[in-house]
Amino acid sequence: MQKTIKIILGPILGLITYYLLMNQTQDHKIAATGGIGTWMAVWWITEAVNIYFTALIPITFLPFLGVVSMKELGPMYMPDIIFFFIGGFLLAFALEKWEIHKRIALKILLVIGNSPQKLLLGFMLTSYFLSMWILNTAVVMMLLPATMAVFKQIQDKDTNNDLSTPFLLGIAYAASIGGTATLIGTAPNLYFMDFFNENMTNYEPVTFGGWFMIGLPASLVFVFCAFWVIQKRYLKHTSSSLFQVSEIRKQYADLGKITPDQWVVSLVFGVTVVLWFTAKNLDIGSFHFPGWLALFNNPTYIKESTIAMLSAFVLVVTPSQTKKGNLLDWEAAKKIPVGIIFLFGGGFALAKVIGTSGLGIWLGDQLVFLKEFNPVVVVIGLALFMTFFTELTSNTASTILILPILMPVAQNVDIHPMIIMMPVVMSASFAFMLPVATPPNTIVYGTEKIKIKDMIRTGLILNLIGVAISLLAVLVWGRFLFGW
Repeated sequence: MQKTIKIILGPILGLITYYLLMNQTQDHKIAATGGIGTWMAVWWITEAVNIYFTALIPITFLPFLGVVSMKELGPMYMPDIIFFFIGGFLLAFALEKWEIHKRIALKILLVIGNSPQKLLLGFMLTSYFLSMWILNTAVVMMLLPATMAVFKQIQDKDTNNDLSTPFLLGIAYAASIGGTATLIGTAPNLYFMDFFNENMTNYEPVTFGGWFMIGLPASLVFVFCAFWVIQKRYLKHTSSSLFQVSEIRKQYADLGKITPDQWVVSLVFGVTVVLWFTAKNLDIGSFHFPGWLALFNNPTYIKESTIAMLSAFVLVVTPSQTKKGNLLDWEAAKKIPVGIIFLFGGGFALAKVIGTSGLGIWLGDQLVFLKEFNPVVVVIGLALFMTFFTELTSNTASTILILPILMPVAQNVDIHPMIIMMPVVMSASFAFMLPVATPPNTIVYGTEKIKIKDMIRTGLILNLIGVAISLLAVLVWGRFLFGW
């Protein structure tokens, strides 16, 4: 019964929105687009149906409503940024297939960890670093067995302190934070890049290197803040005496020597990252770095997604020296989550139609009053809304919903739109209070070793710290580097 109410609530509120907007604007396309947007928002928030199916509402109903043709909608569901996402996944699958991520993770833990506090930092930094390049869900799933095995060895015998809570919260939170450092680290970042570059053509486009120069220092400061909060809350009275982490050492020894295949995959991945960083011109004050794309006659033809797909292609055609087949095969490609592609496509379609239907202009007119407020206050309010809103729904879905509204806000406040939009997008990944907020939260809570009150109390502190750090990073560091 409750499920049925949720399903019916979406179209009912969509219809109400339609009639309210018709009364305000007398424009069917604006009203219909607003109604569809409301319907999608309700279903995304309540999860009345799978969020990926909700993303198909625009392509299912907008043609019937006479807002946009199917021929126009189709390409909106498959823009070039989708292939950045696909290429990034294929590279990540290659790292997983050849266990390079595991080798990196265990080595970091062996170097850093010889006390509960240091080992917690080691797990968090490992989770943080890997989540820059690999889906955070996969990172947490990979680290979970090692985490469970290790904290059983190092239970504090003097205080009988259970170390499962800080270790599990640590890897989950660090995975979410690490994803904000790079454009491929989390889906909202990729979606934002395409949205900004498509709609804010009067400004410098968002690039891999440009995002990283803000995202890395902000996320690095945040992950150390998260470590400090967790160890103060849970390891304050825990012995810091040294111990032997035999389980980690055994797992690392079992990997054996690095193979030629692992060297090749690592090399391809490393070159890819360098190409992403150096593709486009980068100007920092008087410093100018010329991107290598200028060597081509048509540099605008080549995108970050082109580089990702080229690297994946190299792995697909390179034969393995130790196993039958090539370094990357179709079995890995079949693991690409089609649902995320639907989700991206639905968001791109909704955002595009909001612009072409006139709804975006109408929203901008309604938000002109924001000019009267201090821009910093506006950003703080929006970022706080985003971090707590994402506690209830997918961070990708919440980003898709908020960006079409953020765009007119950014245009009605007399500061660079990145100062408005980037902290809000980063805050979408800073939801730490509830198990449903992020996949890493869900995974560690599923071990049944974390109390909900611990996640809420610790998560609330980190939600607020995350908003503050993202805002300061953009206001101070972004202004220093790029003059925002």
